[in-house]
Amino acid sequence: MKFRNFKMVDYVVYGRGCFNQLDEIIAPHRKSGKPMVFLLDHFFENKPLADRIPLRGNDKILFADVTYEPKTTYVDSLAGQLRNEFGTVSGIIGIGGGSTMDLAKAVSLMMNNPGSSADYQGWDLVKQPGVYKAGIPTLSGTGAEVSRTTVLTGPTKKLGMNSDFTPFNQIVLDPELTANAPANQRFYTGMDCYIHCIESLEGTYLNEFSRSYGEKALELCRNVFVKKDKWDDECDDQLMMASYAGGMSIAYSQVGVAHAVSYGLSYLLGTKHGVGNCIVMNHLGEYYPAGVKEFKYMVEKNKIDIPKGICKGLTDEQFDTMINVSLSMKPLWENALGKDWEKIMTRDKLRGLYEKL
Repeated sequence: MKFRNFKMVDYVVYGRGCFNQLDEIIAPHRKSGKPMVFLLDHFFENKPLADRIPLRGNDKILFADVTYEPKTTYVDSLAGQLRNEFGTVSGIIGIGGGSTMDLAKAVSLMMNNPGSSADYQGWDLVKQPGVYKAGIPTLSGTGAEVSRTTVLTGPTKKLGMNSDFTPFNQIVLDPELTANAPANQRFYTGMDCYIHCIESLEGTYLNEFSRSYGEKALELCRNVFVKKDKWDDECDDQLMMASYAGGMSIAYSQVGVAHAVSYGLSYLLGTKHGVGNCIVMNHLGEYYPAGVKEFKYMVEKNKIDIPKGICKGLTDEQFDTMINVSLSMKPLWENALGKDWEKIMTRDKLRGLYEKL
């Protein structure tokens, strides 16, 4: 048996206020005359965080439009803009939620790889390392900070650039940056982490590496969303570490049914990833009975309204599009249902599931 030798993030700094060390952390990676480009979630435009970015020389802030999840066309546009303006850059620093960090990883890779980012949607298609890249989450739960993928919506599919060149060189985990996140958004990204753990811990790919991280992340999620009655600093601290551990858990295993189905929603309807996972998880009692029961309790306790009826009125062609996107996620289905998953999750069965959403 051959074990996967996977690439992890090179450097991690964690702690309240550690964002203040960013200037010193990235200094050794600056190249003469070549800027550091800070890709900042547009949520922070005209907000104090933008003024805290350590700009030097010809450094540039680009406000990332993450109204919709990252598209390959947007990645290509940003990379092309930077190549035209600077030739190359010292690095890309992504600051924001999971979409912003995915963009930062993808733009870094496309600075050094030819063609379109759509050419690299799949497993181990990227051939050259990108420029230096750092990820700084301002939301907790997606696990994007430790993931070896950058999930993009392309012309024909929603799929990541999964490669050993994708992980960040540096991540900065400062819980203070998540303090003012909107409650709904905080819940949806937190549930992304919770669902990562359920899918990893109940998957066929499970091993002790994945289990160790997954169980800890699940414990932290429960502390935040089940036991706590009021949000406080400790919640931010714990959810940030839950996100990291949840991301590590799936790094050596995989996600499952909720993610495979929600990719179809995102591709066709533009449904945000965390919201899509919650919409799907609401209907997965057949696959994750205990997890779904607890998930529904957390939804009720935290007074969250999960959207319903989003697939109402779709055409057969639209259902087929979602089904095709979902069934293309073969490792996810195999982790969830085993090697004979195609006999279990037929097109008709998946159509019935989408019709409930």
